[in-house]
Formats: sequence, C-alpha cells, structure tokens
Amino acid sequence: MSRSPASTASATSAAASAATSIKTRRFGPRTLFARVFWLMVVGIAIAQALAYVAIRQERSMALRALMMSGVERDIATGVAVLDRLPAAERADWLKRLERPNYRFALADELDPTAGPVERTDFNGPFVDALVQAMQPFRIERAVQLGVKRYQLLVRLNDGAAVTVHAQRVDMPIPEWVMWVLGAQLIVLAVCSWMVVRLVTRPLKTLASAADDLGPDLSPTLIPEEGPAEVAHAARAFNAMQQRIAGYTAERVEILAAISHDLQTPITRMRLRADLMNDEELRGKFHHDLHAMQVLVREGVTYARTLHGTSEVPARLDADALLASIVGDYQDAGEAVALAGEAGTPIMAQPQALKRILVNLIDNALAFGGQAEIQVTRSGARHPEGAQDPTPRLTIAVLDRGPGIPDDQLQAVFKPFHRLETSRNRDTGGTGLGLAIALQLATAMGGNLSLHNRTGGGLEARLTLPAPLA
Repeated sequence: MSRSPASTASATSAAASAATSIKTRRFGPRTLFARVFWLMVVGIAIAQALAYVAIRQERSMALRALMMSGVERDIATGVAVLDRLPAAERADWLKRLERPNYRFALADELDPTAGPVERTDFNGPFVDALVQAMQPFRIERAVQLGVKRYQLLVRLNDGAAVTVHAQRVDMPIPEWVMWVLGAQLIVLAVCSWMVVRLVTRPLKTLASAADDLGPDLSPTLIPEEGPAEVAHAARAFNAMQQRIAGYTAERVEILAAISHDLQTPITRMRLRADLMNDEELRGKFHHDLHAMQVLVREGVTYARTLHGTSEVPARLDADALLASIVGDYQDAGEAVALAGEAGTPIMAQPQALKRILVNLIDNALAFGGQAEIQVTRSGARHPEGAQDPTPRLTIAVLDRGPGIPDDQLQAVFKPFHRLETSRNRDTGGTGLGLAIALQLATAMGGNLSLHNRTGGGLEARLTLPAPLA
C-alpha cells in the first residue's frame, strides 16, 4: 500500500478558507449579507446626514434673504415713527415697535467694547442697506457684538439719539424633522435588510446544496423558483449535479463490467497455469494472476468510494471496534498497541471506518514494523483560535518507519501513486489504499492527514465529527 502525508485538496481549501476568515474578521463582517447590509445602512445614514446639513444650509440662506429683503425697511419705518412722535410719547411706543430681531432705545447705548462691523458677505450688504433705508436720518456709528448682534446710533431730526439693537435670529429646525429623518433611516434599513436577504438567500441555498454534494455525488435539487436570474442559476446547478452524478455512475458501471469480464480470462489463465509442468514458472504465473485480481478489485473499490458508500451510518462503539481490530492483529503476532479511548458511542459507517483503520495499520506495519494507535476526543480549534463546539474524534496511527519526503506530501493520495519505485506489488502495493481511505474519510465528513514525526516515523491522523450518538 502507498502512504502519504496529509495535504489534500480539501485540506488546502480549508486552509485558504481559514486564512480568508481571519482576514475578513480583521477588516469587516464575514458574510456577504452583513457586508452589503451595513454598507447600505451606512450609505443611507450618510445621505440622511447630508440631507440634514442641506436643510440647515437652506434655513440659513432663507434667513439671510429675509433680513436682506425687508428688515432694513422695518427698522427705518420704526425710526421714522419715533421721529414723528412727540418726545414725551416715544417711550410708550418702544414696546410696540419691538420685533424679535430688533428693538429701539431712546439713548446712546452703544457698547464701548464693541468693534466696527466686519465687512463680510452678509454684514456689509446688510449695513449698507440700513444706511440707504435710513435716509434722511443719519447713522452716526455702527458696531458689531459677536457674530449676530449689531448696534446702530441714529440721530432724529430733533437731535435725539436712538440706539437700534438688531440681531440675526436663527430659524431652528423643528424637532419633528429629526424624528422624521430617524424614522426614514429605520424604514430604509429594514427595506435594505429585506433586499439583501432576498439577494443572498439563493446564494446560501446554492452553497448548502454544493456542500451537500459529497463524494457519493447524489444530487440535492434546489427549488427552481424566485427571480428569473435565480431560477436560471438553480436550473443550471441542478442540471450540473445530475450530469456529474450520471458521469460518475457510468464510470463505476464500466469499471465493474471490466472487473467482471476480467474474472473469466484470469480463471482460465489460472487453470492453464495449473497444467504447467514447471513449478517455478507455475508459481510466477499464480503470483501475477493474484496481483491482477487485487489490482482489479482495488480499482473497482476506489471507483465505488468516489461514487459514495451506500453504508448507512449507525450508532457505533468506537472503542469496541478499535479493540477488536487491535486484538485481531495481536492474535496474528503483529506489534499493534492501543492507547486512549473515545469514551462514548458515535454515529459512523462501521465497515468504512474499519477499512480506513486497517489500511493505515497495514501501512504502518509494512513500513515501520509496528503500529501504535492513539485515540483522543475533544473540540476542534480553528487556526484563528475559536473553539469549535462540535466534538471530534481523532484516531492517530503512528509508526517509526522512514516517513514521507516533504515533496511527496500532496502526491501520495493520488490513485496508483507509490513511493516504491520498483513497481513491486509486494513492497509498493497497488497505490490505491490511501486514495480509498481518503475518499471514505471524506464521505464520513472527516479528514485524513499524514504527518512526519519528530525523530522519524509517520503519523496517520483520522479526524471525524463525533457528536454524541
């Protein structure tokens, strides 16, 4: 039998998936659903913020237009009214003429600490409009207090001083506007969630169907419904599954037919070999015929494992199975030892599991002269450190043989690949044993890997999902 370390296409895919998972967790959500959803929500939130800024800017521009278009005439009108009133009655009219954005005082109330009006885009035109509207009254001085307050000293025709206190009154955004924007954000977020779910759900269904397409290649048809694009993809995927399953079944049937048809000529050759007088030559013929039978049988077995195993998973006492296998080897005088225990029964295919273990033990005995089986059961730990809640059963077959060259780690699981270059079936095997074991392990949802041991030797590690049966 050939032997091989544990790097396979499935292991490479798992490593790539783990690396992608680590990178994704560092820089953002893992799933497409979360990424698209949060991208849409953030985009909507930014749009709402821009809308709020636009509303505030529009209010500011409206306020500026209001003050620039009529407030100067209102102030000039108030000054004219005060000028025409008798001096004794002017104080009574101050409250009547007061407005939210300006008021009058019958005295020089200019703040001595105030500076001149800054000539900005708003202040300059506003003061110029006031001066123009006040004619024929003269503005002796105009000062600015802060950003929004102004004071103007005006002389009436009788020489009395009137101080005009003007200010820019903000137009606050009503509180209900914020509630409306918040409600819009919530509604749009819910709609985004529904849209993203509608888009990603078919992808999840497709991925689940692809995961369910195991080594047996029995198609798991997905519903061909939904939008036109989704229904078309579902139909194409279902057709692909059926074609693959058909091709594989046809290949297995061809190999089975060849195997069956080869039995007749091999039997005839064996009978004719029995009639040979030369015992040495007759022995060589029998040896070659036996090798042909083994090769044909292993080839058909490998093809059938590619097509899947029909064995139904059952509640299995792994400890009893291992003890039985080790006992058989020990009865035959082989150096096989067992350490550790599974502890509780598992759900597995008994014959498939036994075939894997026998293959690995035979390899260890052939290349190392002895085999040690170590059994552990624990949760699997991902590369990024997260603990897998699903318990796993690990069965390791160890030897102290020559090990495997590093450049052969991926090649040894290929069919008919043998490390023994002499092509001797007695020393190199058929090259199908590990390929069959790998396919059976994959069919059971497990993983088979080989690792060179420190100090020499090889560890064949079989890891199976082992929830409580």
